Amino acid sequence: MDEDQIFLPVWPRWLGYVACCVGMFMAILDIQVVVTSLAVIEKALNIGTDQMSWIQTSYLIAESIAIPMTGLLMRVFGMKRLFSMSLLMFVLASIGCASSFGFYDLLVWRVVQGFSGGVIIPIVFSGIFLLFPKGIQQSIATTTGGFLAVLAPAVGPMTGGWITENYTWHWLFLINVVPGILAVTVGYFNLPGAPLRLSLLKTLDWFSLVLMSVALASLLIALKEAPTQGWTAPWVLFWFVLAFGSAFWMWKRPDPAIMFHLLEDRALAYGCALSFVLGICLFSSVFLMPVFLAFVRGHGPLETGVITLVTGIAQLIAAPIIIQIDRRSDARMLSAVGFTLFGIGLYMSTSQTIQTDYDGMFWPQIVRGVAIAMCILPPIRFALALMPLDKIGDASGIFNVARNIGGAIGIALVDTVMRSRADIYVDRVKVMITTAPDAAAKALGMSVADLPSANDFAGMLGIQDDLLSYGLTMAINDSWLLLTVACFTALPILWWMGPLQSALPLAKLAQSLKDGQRAAL
Repeated sequence: MDEDQIFLPVWPRWLGYVACCVGMFMAILDIQVVVTSLAVIEKALNIGTDQMSWIQTSYLIAESIAIPMTGLLMRVFGMKRLFSMSLLMFVLASIGCASSFGFYDLLVWRVVQGFSGGVIIPIVFSGIFLLFPKGIQQSIATTTGGFLAVLAPAVGPMTGGWITENYTWHWLFLINVVPGILAVTVGYFNLPGAPLRLSLLKTLDWFSLVLMSVALASLLIALKEAPTQGWTAPWVLFWFVLAFGSAFWMWKRPDPAIMFHLLEDRALAYGCALSFVLGICLFSSVFLMPVFLAFVRGHGPLETGVITLVTGIAQLIAAPIIIQIDRRSDARMLSAVGFTLFGIGLYMSTSQTIQTDYDGMFWPQIVRGVAIAMCILPPIRFALALMPLDKIGDASGIFNVARNIGGAIGIALVDTVMRSRADIYVDRVKVMITTAPDAAAKALGMSVADLPSANDFAGMLGIQDDLLSYGLTMAINDSWLLLTVACFTALPILWWMGPLQSALPLAKLAQSLKDGQRAAL
């Protein structure tokens, strides 16, 4: 990408970027839209329950493999050509998914969808620095991309529920067609072009790409299986060993295709560490709320989506204010405030009961929504603001895959906590029915008179659903506490990071770059 391609006219610059954001929104939304309706697809295509989970896993694996490859693909095809091809492939794969007649053809199309969607995501974050001059435009672009990346999973359950209730499952995929074609058209005519450089593929270390793919796929499979089989189960340990062995071997290659050596840059390394922490907390919190609302409160996908939309609305309202603060403040300080506030918002959810619903979840979501914008802007600036333009694509891919891996690990951890702790709490409340009936009645949301005797088998069977809901609620509260601790680990990371030039207030950063002072402070 040439330096002068940054200074496109304003309208093409923003139209091209918005087209990229639409593509990214579709790619992320597609995960949550489908997950709410897997049971419907399973029944329609006569797919076994054990196979159905691979419809999601295959998408996530393909997406995670594609994300770090985006920098390489941008060097070969250029931003305009790569975005247009990837989004067009995503649209065609969506049509293929809607046309599927069974498990295997749906699986193949989901892999294609995941790979093409994974390419689009880093293009958005690369475009922030390749399309916009430093200053307010970069801040607005960063906030826009970050907001849509968070909004997509927030509205996914509501969108999927509404489609499932009003249309057939095919429309879960066909909704991508019209906006996808429009975004391809707008992006092709407004994004900067670059010469096709197929010669780069001749000298590529293809074996390192295979090793990277094996490492990421094995890690995600291990994280998927660990909560159900156990983290020390032989099959799970096999996948972990294969993942870390492949990653180590790839790292030792003399000239790997993916530039993971860019992590030697201090700013990128710390930015990725914060992105990893944000991924744990963000993806896991988005995962926990629908689980609670569906399995404890009994809400459907549409009701769940409406309740969880509060986070996205809070972020939308806070974003313009955060942009202005980011221009005038040190990004380390803004990030510290953001992660502290995010941690407080997570902790506010640790005291949920089986009666908690919209009102009880409102303020924690508000606090987290306001904090998210503060947590998204600074790490992107730390990692990418001073990266040479020809390395932006590779650095963006590494930054985004760090967030995805963090999300996968976070979800696996909270899933493990829920599975392992729920039965413990059920056993505890059963004991409380005899030893502390007042406390047991309060915990189960009923009167003492309605509590059966612990020896009354039929009576205990009658409140079994209440017992299970209580156990799951308490286990989810433990998960919120785990996420709170994980979120606060960002604070020592920020302290260890020390001063960075990319963390300067934007006005000072622009002046520093103008003076030619590009070294870290």
